[in-house]
Amino acid sequence: MSAKRWHGTAAGERVAGERELLVAAGISAVGTGMYVPFTLVFFHQVTGLSFQAVGLVLTLTGLAGLALMPLAGVAVDRFGARPAVLVLYGIRTLGFLLYPLATAPAAFAAVALFAALADRSVAVVQQSLIGEVARGAARDRLQASLRALQNAGMGAGAMIVSGVLALWGTGGFSWTAWANALAFALAGLLAARVRPVRPVGGPAGAPAATARRPAAGYRTVLADRPFLALTAANFLTALGYAALSVLFPLYIATWLRGPDSLTGAAFTLNTVLCAGVGVLIEGRVRRSGARRTRSAALGALLFAAAFTGQIVLGTLRPGSAGLPAGLLVIVVVYTLGELVHSPSGGALSVSAAPEAVRGRYLATYQLSHSLAGALAPSLFTALLDVDGRLPWAVLAVAALGAAGALVRLERHLPAEAVYAEPPVATAVAAPAPVVAPVPAVVVARVPAAV
Repeated sequence: MSAKRWHGTAAGERVAGERELLVAAGISAVGTGMYVPFTLVFFHQVTGLSFQAVGLVLTLTGLAGLALMPLAGVAVDRFGARPAVLVLYGIRTLGFLLYPLATAPAAFAAVALFAALADRSVAVVQQSLIGEVARGAARDRLQASLRALQNAGMGAGAMIVSGVLALWGTGGFSWTAWANALAFALAGLLAARVRPVRPVGGPAGAPAATARRPAAGYRTVLADRPFLALTAANFLTALGYAALSVLFPLYIATWLRGPDSLTGAAFTLNTVLCAGVGVLIEGRVRRSGARRTRSAALGALLFAAAFTGQIVLGTLRPGSAGLPAGLLVIVVVYTLGELVHSPSGGALSVSAAPEAVRGRYLATYQLSHSLAGALAPSLFTALLDVDGRLPWAVLAVAALGAAGALVRLERHLPAEAVYAEPPVATAVAAPAPVVAPVPAVVVARVPAAV
């Protein structure tokens, strides 16, 4: 079998502008962390509108932003990921500058719709940018580093806004909005220094996304059955990601009858582990030589183990002494699943997408995350009303299905997607032909097997 050329970046090799990319992601995560944990209260205080009006506007604009996500994929394919990243940072900067001025419902809806497109498109463009600036195992390393910094940044942002509220009360939310604008503007300035790697077969310095023009747009994505199957598997896993923020608090309060402080402890433990050991775990997985499909499948299996642990915990319902310990052990297993799955799953989707239509591919892939997040609240609450253990059983089955699908898909995905490093080809020697003896010694050169 002929060996396929491997255009990769060594895992330990720094890519051009990597430091700026990581710092920009961390700073923008601080801005996000300053409003996401307090979304309704934040916008209620900033705009002066009622909670009901704020909730309705955010729901409608969020759905509109979800519907417009495919446009982000088109923009990436046409202009490149780096320009798209800069535009999104600019939109988020302008949005938070305008929020304190948008005190009328129509004005708030206009600004929120403007910002929702950027918020929904961030993941698509960020993943596409990783595909442009790094190749091979460096993509996995960047995925882990970005996730660690984003968790640390969001935790820092939540602590900052908590301090602001403690000192100045809810009036400090307006200052927080302007601080967010400053954070996104600074992140954009840093991201401007990122440089894409040379595309395969393209001139040095040319953006990867513009090396070839897509021929068929989203029809190409819809015709790629292995990638659609990968997206479906990611939807099953994404339901598990949504469990921490949606299902954990409800389950603790209603089924386990635990104190609210356990929810805070679970979130804190998850954030600390993601920020503190995420890069170390990714490095260990990468150095093991595991295929991305199999390491992502291992993460899904750890999810399934954590969800099964919740069923056991919900059946035993230990007292006040055993409940915190049992729950925190489950959170550790859950977080390990997240840390093993996320870098491999992210790099797998980026590397499985053809360069010419990478934006469209990743927009389709990210829709599975957004759809899971949109369905999770109604799905989890409906199942929880039947039995507190039922949503965990559904999640465990979904995670097992995702793990099985990932392993089955590896033979149908490109080799550069499945392997972070090029596989070592083993040459199989052909049987030596039987040659009749000749009177003279003949030295024959046999071409090496490829």
